[in-house]
Amino acid sequence: MNKQSISKLTLLLMGLENRFDENKDIFNEIVVTFFAGLKSFKGIGKYDDNNINFNFNGKTNKLSIKDLNILICKEAEKFDSLQILYKERGTGILIEGSNEKVNMKNINIKETIDDEIKTPHNKTSTLLNRDYYIKVGEADSLLKEIGIMSKEGKIKNDRIRKYNQIDHYVELLEGILHKLPDNETINILDCGCGKSYLTFILNYYLTEVKKRKCHFIGLDISDEVIKSSKNMANNLGYRNMEFKAIDIKNYSPDKKIHVVISLHACDTATDMALALGIRLNSDVIIAVPCCHRELLSQYSYEPFKGILKHGLLKARMADVITDGMRSMMLEGNGYDVSIVEYISPLETPKNLMIRALKTKNENKNIKDAYVTLMNELNANPALYNFLNNW
Repeated sequence: MNKQSISKLTLLLMGLENRFDENKDIFNEIVVTFFAGLKSFKGIGKYDDNNINFNFNGKTNKLSIKDLNILICKEAEKFDSLQILYKERGTGILIEGSNEKVNMKNINIKETIDDEIKTPHNKTSTLLNRDYYIKVGEADSLLKEIGIMSKEGKIKNDRIRKYNQIDHYVELLEGILHKLPDNETINILDCGCGKSYLTFILNYYLTEVKKRKCHFIGLDISDEVIKSSKNMANNLGYRNMEFKAIDIKNYSPDKKIHVVISLHACDTATDMALALGIRLNSDVIIAVPCCHRELLSQYSYEPFKGILKHGLLKARMADVITDGMRSMMLEGNGYDVSIVEYISPLETPKNLMIRALKTKNENKNIKDAYVTLMNELNANPALYNFLNNW
């Protein structure tokens, strides 16, 4: 390539250098192909601790992005043309250069799927007739990692229901997450993350489908599940995730938290996560409560004495009171709250999702009504105690 083209290539690569520094957490690889006549020579660079391992001409060198760009320009002098494919999760940049011109364009990156895999699983008749948010073919690596898809590229028969559940989870969050600021990295805190399957799903969707910059923090008291989540993130190349084995009460973030999530946290662990979200003034709080034991042994209401003598009805009423009072406390702290069915009640009676979006200042009247209800029900909810005594 001539000097004029290489000068323009140098300028474009400087921009690429800045992009790498800003987006290194979602960088996948860089593929550089040099052309001389009908022959082509390919170099592939993979991420390695803020640098790039670049394999070219049978050698692998660990280079900074700046040094790699210098190498590319130097090698370009020996060839007629080149193509640079800079891949990030879900998106990328294509640079093509020759003696006549050098240009750059943004492209969408989709996973390469073998032909023998592509046809059958796109026609799987057992899946629901819906336009999936997490699509087979594009999210295969993720679906395989979390055990939804087989190595052959088909949704496992015994995991079809789970696949539909996780896709519906994304659907329920879509309407609320798009209201988050789009000019900053969205920090999402998963309290009691467990193996983090749904957090990995959300990471994929926000990063690769919605093209949003995001960072995930998973907290769990179990060292074993944190180790498992770290391994999954490493396998997938999801460097915009961190996991900590810590009690939620001992956690103090070093950055603004935009979203707090609590999925299937048992009993008052949900209240702990809600309290943390309120205390951090999180923009969004999402909770899918699990068992409700606390208020069952506490509450009483004289007008309902004839009804609550039946244990089953008292337990169901305890569930409603628990989640209803959680909703009131969120509203009292300035959140717009909606409670929706997450999955069918045929799957589990614990099927509600609480979605809260911070829109206003606290409402003293609702807080006073909450305290009045506590007294009338002879109940002392954990959420109230966490907020006032933590």
